[in-house]
Amino acid sequence: MTSCCGTSPHPHRTRRRPIVLGLTGSIGMGKSTAAAMLRDMGLPVHDADAAVHRLMAPGGRAVPEIAAAFPDAVADGAVDRRALGARVFADKAALQRLEAILHPKVRAEAHRFIEARRYRGDDLVVLDIPLLFETGGERLCDAVAVVSAPRFVQEARVLTRPGMTREKLAAIRAQQLPDADKRRRADIVVPTGLGRLHSLRILRRFVKMLRDNPPTTPRSGRRRPSA
Repeated sequence: MTSCCGTSPHPHRTRRRPIVLGLTGSIGMGKSTAAAMLRDMGLPVHDADAAVHRLMAPGGRAVPEIAAAFPDAVADGAVDRRALGARVFADKAALQRLEAILHPKVRAEAHRFIEARRYRGDDLVVLDIPLLFETGGERLCDAVAVVSAPRFVQEARVLTRPGMTREKLAAIRAQQLPDADKRRRADIVVPTGLGRLHSLRILRRFVKMLRDNPPTTPRSGRRRPSA
């Protein structure tokens, strides 16, 4: 059915899904800085960490399930993230229970974000997901950018964080896909140890390439592009 002007009464239904760029990287590799650069380019960015915080905040959709699974980690209708982290950090089974609660909800938020941006007519959006490969989040993406830095740079960045130790860093690394594996699975690797300007130039070139040549086949069937 068309309107009196000959156009569809639901024009958003025909709008093309935006190109989805996944952004990921191991702890201390500079992902937050890269996400800020992409925002400064005017790209909408969905922050998976921020989504997790919303889910666990007062009234958050994950609070009831987390309260049932980890009652000691919930108080006054909100999740005590420090208590929850201490509960699951060294307990693989507990961590898997938490992930089974959170990951589907975060993925659903990402789908809603993409759909909302399609409705707005955006041509390219970013999913900022720390555990992109670990959770299968790359299946939502048309391309994946991995931020990476030398190991000594990563350590220098992370060990300045309050409460961080080499033992904690080692435990976090053990839970994440190794940096080398992420780089092999990336469509573009963004080095962050050579200065912000170098990283920015690579991101700008890659974004332009995606816009000039939008992906038309699934990532699994494509050769890795260069920028």
